[in-house]
Amino acid sequence: MSSENIIFIEEGFWVMIHQDETGVSHRIERTFDSSYIQFHFCFKGAINFHYNKGNYVVPLSDEHVLLLYNPQRNLPLQAHLSGGTKMISVFISIQKLHKLFSQESDQIHFLNETNIDKKYYKDQVISPSMAVVLSQMFQYAPNAIMGRLYLKAKVYELLSLYFDPIEANDFEQCPFLVDKENVRKIRNAKKIILERMAEPPTLSELADEIGLSLKKLKEGFKQLYGSSVFQFLLDHKMEVARIMLSSGTYNVNEVGLRLGYSTASHFINAFKKKFGTTPKKYLMSLSS
Repeated sequence: MSSENIIFIEEGFWVMIHQDETGVSHRIERTFDSSYIQFHFCFKGAINFHYNKGNYVVPLSDEHVLLLYNPQRNLPLQAHLSGGTKMISVFISIQKLHKLFSQESDQIHFLNETNIDKKYYKDQVISPSMAVVLSQMFQYAPNAIMGRLYLKAKVYELLSLYFDPIEANDFEQCPFLVDKENVRKIRNAKKIILERMAEPPTLSELADEIGLSLKKLKEGFKQLYGSSVFQFLLDHKMEVARIMLSSGTYNVNEVGLRLGYSTASHFINAFKKKFGTTPKKYLMSLSS
């Protein structure tokens, strides 16, 4: 199964959410003029961006984000995605971005007066906080009540985290992240628990599967994603639950079962602890 949603947020502001589960590589083509800045977040998989009639290729690897801006020429989106790729792209006009960050423009390199007319390119690692927001955005339900407003808030949050110099510096200085093999194994751990969220392995089983000690799994996951393994999984499950309930397609019992809860009461307690209300009251608030 493969899905691609292009969502209009407001004038000069678009989001594209792409998820592929077919395992087959494919191509995306979209046209955006030179007034737009492009952010491409590769949550999973690999992407090659082609420019100048295919003569110039910019690769983007797993858990990296690419920023592209060239006020001198159009940058049409021509991307080749490997099978299984999950990507979120944000297209925002330079005028819109200036309005959002008017007070911080001097701190954002390509928005200051010296560089505003120059092309800009940056490839960096997706931070733990950005990864959490991206995971939530992938649960976007187009038909959910207030779904577009929720997505808009998440995009704003994502951009603010992207330009947060404090988090970026903390992330780059983390000693665990120096070892790329460890990072690869921790990312694989995240992939495993999300793919099997209804029946996740124990921490010991997960550590054995990715080839790390239990201690390194716990420490590394906390450093890379900002929370423990099962807190990260719980947050993800509750966000999935909220989206499923908002869609109007599932009742409380169905959501609990799909997320791996043996009883409805266990699911209700987890939901209430996360959101401060029960799933039933949450559904009632949507109806009203």
